[in-house]
Amino acid sequence: MKLRRVMPDPVISPETQAFWDAAAEGRFLVRRCSSCNKVHWYPRTMCPFCSSLETAWEPGAGTGTIYTYSVMRRAKELFVMAYVSLSEGPQMMTNIVDCDPDALRVGDPVELVFVPSENGFAVPCFRPAQLNASAGAQKSGVQ
Repeated sequence: MKLRRVMPDPVISPETQAFWDAAAEGRFLVRRCSSCNKVHWYPRTMCPFCSSLETAWEPGAGTGTIYTYSVMRRAKELFVMAYVSLSEGPQMMTNIVDCDPDALRVGDPVELVFVPSENGFAVPCFRPAQLNASAGAQKSGVQ
Protein backbone atom coordinates (compact mmCIF):
# COMPACT_ATOMS: atom_id res chain seq x y z
CA MET A 1 0.00 0.00 0.00
CA LYS A 2 1.36 3.41 -0.94
CA LEU A 3 0.53 6.08 1.61
CA ARG A 4 0.57 9.60 0.31
CA ARG A 5 -1.40 12.56 1.58
CA VAL A 6 -1.75 16.05 0.26
CA MET A 7 0.80 17.98 2.27
CA PRO A 8 -0.04 21.51 3.40
CA ASP A 9 2.28 24.28 2.26
CA PRO A 10 5.03 25.15 4.74
CA VAL A 11 5.11 28.46 6.56
CA ILE A 12 8.32 30.04 5.30
CA SER A 13 10.01 32.76 7.33
CA PRO A 14 13.30 34.61 6.81
CA GLU A 15 14.78 32.27 9.45
CA THR A 16 13.82 29.12 7.51
CA GLN A 17 14.13 30.41 3.91
CA ALA A 18 17.51 28.71 3.34
CA PHE A 19 16.06 25.38 4.49
CA TRP A 20 13.15 25.57 2.03
CA ASP A 21 15.40 26.80 -0.80
CA ALA A 22 17.65 23.76 -0.25
CA ALA A 23 14.62 21.43 -0.09
CA ALA A 24 13.49 22.75 -3.48
CA GLU A 25 16.89 21.58 -4.80
CA GLY A 26 16.51 18.16 -3.15
CA ARG A 27 18.89 18.91 -0.27
CA PHE A 28 18.13 18.40 3.44
CA LEU A 29 19.69 20.84 5.90
CA VAL A 30 19.96 20.85 9.70
CA ARG A 31 21.29 23.52 12.07
CA ARG A 32 24.39 22.99 14.21
CA CYS A 33 25.45 25.24 17.07
CA SER A 34 29.11 26.19 16.94
CA SER A 35 29.11 26.94 20.69
CA CYS A 36 27.89 23.57 22.02
CA ASN A 37 28.27 21.59 18.74
CA LYS A 38 24.74 20.13 18.98
CA VAL A 39 22.46 19.69 15.98
CA HIS A 40 18.89 20.80 16.55
CA TRP A 41 15.55 20.44 14.88
CA TYR A 42 13.36 22.54 14.17
CA PRO A 43 15.94 24.61 12.28
CA ARG A 44 16.02 27.98 14.00
CA THR A 45 18.78 30.48 14.52
CA MET A 46 18.93 30.31 18.33
CA CYS A 47 20.30 27.08 19.78
CA PRO A 48 17.67 25.50 22.06
CA PHE A 49 20.43 23.93 24.18
CA CYS A 50 22.70 26.87 25.03
CA SER A 51 20.84 29.91 23.56
CA SER A 52 23.77 30.80 21.32
CA LEU A 53 23.08 32.60 18.05
CA GLU A 54 26.20 31.02 16.53
CA THR A 55 24.44 28.37 14.47
CA ALA A 56 24.94 27.35 10.86
CA TRP A 57 23.25 25.23 8.22
CA GLU A 58 24.89 21.93 7.28
CA PRO A 59 23.86 19.02 5.07
CA GLY A 60 21.82 16.36 6.85
CA ALA A 61 22.25 12.67 6.11
CA GLY A 62 18.57 12.18 5.30
CA THR A 63 18.47 8.98 7.34
CA GLY A 64 17.17 7.95 10.73
CA THR A 65 14.99 5.51 12.63
CA ILE A 66 11.36 5.56 13.66
CA TYR A 67 11.12 6.72 17.29
CA THR A 68 7.32 6.48 17.45
CA TYR A 69 4.43 6.68 15.00
CA SER A 70 0.66 6.75 14.69
CA VAL A 71 -1.51 5.65 11.78
CA MET A 72 -4.04 8.40 11.12
CA ARG A 73 -7.34 7.79 9.38
CA ARG A 74 -9.20 10.92 8.38
CA ALA A 75 -12.10 10.92 5.93
CA LYS A 76 -10.63 9.35 2.80
CA GLU A 77 -7.00 9.79 3.90
CA LEU A 78 -4.73 7.25 5.55
CA PHE A 79 -1.31 8.50 6.63
CA VAL A 80 1.40 7.91 9.20
CA MET A 81 2.60 10.69 11.51
CA ALA A 82 5.91 9.91 13.19
CA TYR A 83 8.85 11.14 15.15
CA VAL A 84 12.05 10.11 13.40
CA SER A 85 15.36 10.12 15.25
CA LEU A 86 17.66 11.69 12.68
CA SER A 87 21.14 10.23 12.24
CA GLU A 88 22.48 13.56 13.52
CA GLY A 89 20.64 13.09 16.84
CA PRO A 90 17.52 15.24 17.06
CA GLN A 91 13.99 13.96 16.58
CA MET A 92 11.83 15.34 13.80
CA MET A 93 8.05 15.20 13.51
CA THR A 94 7.25 14.05 9.98
CA ASN A 95 5.19 11.71 7.83
CA ILE A 96 6.15 8.19 6.81
CA VAL A 97 5.12 7.62 3.18
CA ASP A 98 5.25 4.82 0.62
CA CYS A 99 4.78 2.07 3.18
CA ASP A 100 2.46 -0.56 4.55
CA PRO A 101 1.49 0.91 7.96
CA ASP A 102 0.96 -2.59 9.37
CA ALA A 103 4.60 -3.46 8.61
CA LEU A 104 6.12 -0.44 10.41
CA ARG A 105 7.96 -0.93 13.69
CA VAL A 106 9.64 1.41 16.14
CA GLY A 107 13.36 1.35 15.36
CA ASP A 108 12.93 0.70 11.64
CA PRO A 109 15.46 2.57 9.47
CA VAL A 110 13.99 5.29 7.26
CA GLU A 111 15.29 7.54 4.50
CA LEU A 112 14.41 11.01 3.33
CA VAL A 113 12.05 11.66 0.46
CA PHE A 114 10.64 15.03 -0.54
CA VAL A 115 6.89 15.12 -1.12
CA PRO A 116 5.22 18.03 -2.95
CA SER A 117 2.83 20.20 -0.94
CA GLU A 118 -0.47 21.57 -2.23
CA ASN A 119 1.39 24.21 -4.23
CA GLY A 120 4.53 22.24 -5.04
CA PHE A 121 6.90 23.03 -2.14
CA ALA A 122 9.26 20.14 -1.34
CA VAL A 123 8.31 18.84 2.13
CA PRO A 124 10.73 16.44 3.85
CA CYS A 125 9.12 13.10 4.72
CA PHE A 126 10.56 9.65 5.26
CA ARG A 127 9.94 6.17 3.90
CA PRO A 128 11.23 2.76 4.96
CA ALA A 129 14.90 2.51 4.00
CA GLN A 130 15.78 0.56 0.90
CA LEU A 131 17.99 -2.28 2.12
CA ASN A 132 20.04 -2.39 -1.10
CA ALA A 133 20.45 1.36 -1.56
CA SER A 134 24.01 2.41 -2.27
CA ALA A 135 25.84 3.59 0.83
CA GLY A 136 25.94 7.32 1.30
CA ALA A 137 23.53 8.14 -1.49
CA GLN A 138 20.93 10.60 -0.27
CA LYS A 139 17.42 9.81 -1.43
CA SER A 140 15.86 13.00 -2.62
CA GLY A 141 13.89 14.70 -5.32
CA VAL A 142 10.29 15.78 -5.29
CA GLN A 143 8.11 12.87 -6.30
